[in-house]
Amino acid sequence: MPDRTRARELAAEFIRSGDPTGWFEPLYREAEAGKSVLPWANLCTNPHLLGFWKFHPQSTAGKLALVIGSGLGDDAEQLATWGYRVTAFDISETAIRTTRRRFPKTDVKYVAADLLEPPLTWHRTFDFVFEANTLQVLPAVLRPRAIEKIAGFVRPAGVLLVIARGREPANPEGQMPWPLTRTELSAFTAVGLDELSFEEFPDLEEPGVRRFRVLYRRPSP
Repeated sequence: MPDRTRARELAAEFIRSGDPTGWFEPLYREAEAGKSVLPWANLCTNPHLLGFWKFHPQSTAGKLALVIGSGLGDDAEQLATWGYRVTAFDISETAIRTTRRRFPKTDVKYVAADLLEPPLTWHRTFDFVFEANTLQVLPAVLRPRAIEKIAGFVRPAGVLLVIARGREPANPEGQMPWPLTRTELSAFTAVGLDELSFEEFPDLEEPGVRRFRVLYRRPSP
């Protein structure tokens, strides 16, 4: 199981100081210096993205994809391999710099950007948007705004794939990363997307963890 001790310490510290997303850059800097670990950096494609693609391959020719919270770039590189023209962003400049070093010949456009204040040019631009595990590291008070921004990236007839830890409403949130409820995710439909499929399954790599995998689409005009 990944060691989340330092990530949780930094997250709690920055949340207390009123900067709930400020901890990512310090953690990436510490990881770059070999002083901390990135609990989400497996240096391979998200297996739940691969599982989705196995049964639901998408048409990619000439289409644009966006990866949210791109980390060290493995998911973005995989989407590019499948044929998308990919933009990927992370709030951490160190993450983006490290990713560019990992993939010096990449065709992916890596950008340092804040999900809560994204570039206006990304609004309703992308055919495929991928969000995995970003919402679950944001405090609950920020999630509605984040969901609105994520939905806003999807162009008409485009799709959004969301992968997150899941829990029942009666279950406690526990520690960060905080599992989401289906009710929270239903906010995507409230801001204009249609839910195409919803899957819930156990994470075989982390016993006791449930995963939600949800596909949304923005209706055509």
